[in-house]
Amino acid sequence: MFHQILLQIFHKLNNERTVSAAYHVLRGKRSGQTIQDIGLFQLHNYFGLLPKLPRATFDEAVSTFSQYSWLNMQESGHYSMKKLGLQRAEQTATFLFDGWHYRGNEHAFFARLSLIVQSLSYHRADMHSFSPISKDPQVQAWVRAFLVNHNYQLGHLQQQLFEECQQVLTALPLADRQKQLVLYRLSGHSSPGWTWQQLASERKESVLDSQLAFIELLHTLLNEVHQNSTYALLGQIADGLRIKALLTDSAQQTAQLYEQGYSLEQIVQLRNLKQSTIEDHLVEIAMNEPNFSIGPFVSYEEAEKVWHASKHYQTKKLKALHEVVEGMSYFQLRLVLAKGEV
Repeated sequence: MFHQILLQIFHKLNNERTVSAAYHVLRGKRSGQTIQDIGLFQLHNYFGLLPKLPRATFDEAVSTFSQYSWLNMQESGHYSMKKLGLQRAEQTATFLFDGWHYRGNEHAFFARLSLIVQSLSYHRADMHSFSPISKDPQVQAWVRAFLVNHNYQLGHLQQQLFEECQQVLTALPLADRQKQLVLYRLSGHSSPGWTWQQLASERKESVLDSQLAFIELLHTLLNEVHQNSTYALLGQIADGLRIKALLTDSAQQTAQLYEQGYSLEQIVQLRNLKQSTIEDHLVEIAMNEPNFSIGPFVSYEEAEKVWHASKHYQTKKLKALHEVVEGMSYFQLRLVLAKGEV
């Protein structure tokens, strides 16, 4: 799965970035360049899937792609996809990740769920002392409050949660083999969850591929829960985990000042930041806020010229567009590309 995801990202980047751009997407880097790439190349699903991905693991995959004649690598780090690589990328399945809206919070959801299940299992076995599956004090406090609020000692909570889990797994458009990952990872009294090594061996794949399959399952499950009000308990367990404020904290501060009527130059002074940094923020806002107008910076006619050139030359490279669209700054070009076609 990791190789398929990486190929799809390279395909979407359209040979216009270095391979490191894909690495930064998977790690969830919050730089202006990566955030812009997410919007330009529609990479939202893959953002932050593997925040701890070792560079060596990534480089090994790139080396494998070169050996398979999927990629042509240049010393600069730029690449071009060969015919075999393009065919392979186009043949891969569509994944259901939603990294942009969860950014690792899917693991917080499962930490809550697994500790709830473990607690209920031990309570049913009339055992009041056990080693919690999650050592995180915040998770433990959250689960303790959840159990008390639902009067777990009465015994109804376990049955309702079981029914909701059964219902949500049935609703997911994934193979049973993938849905079973949740069951294998849960722990209970006298029934420890499987390790990643055990799962990978059982599934005959790498540990990384098993972990990615699990993340996709959690993203799909969370989206089903958020879109359907029938999951009362799972909805509470998932509460607050879907990212609503998509802007970085710094960009959010710039957005608030801009909404108050301050100009770009005034914001630079007020925030004591470089103009290029504030421009990065405005590009990020253009990408994420549907009601944000780029009109004060770029005319409709100029935006049309940019998109015409982008289509004609089949590129979103700023340098290439800057050479063919006269009289426009790199900031204006970035705004137009971030906002989307007029």
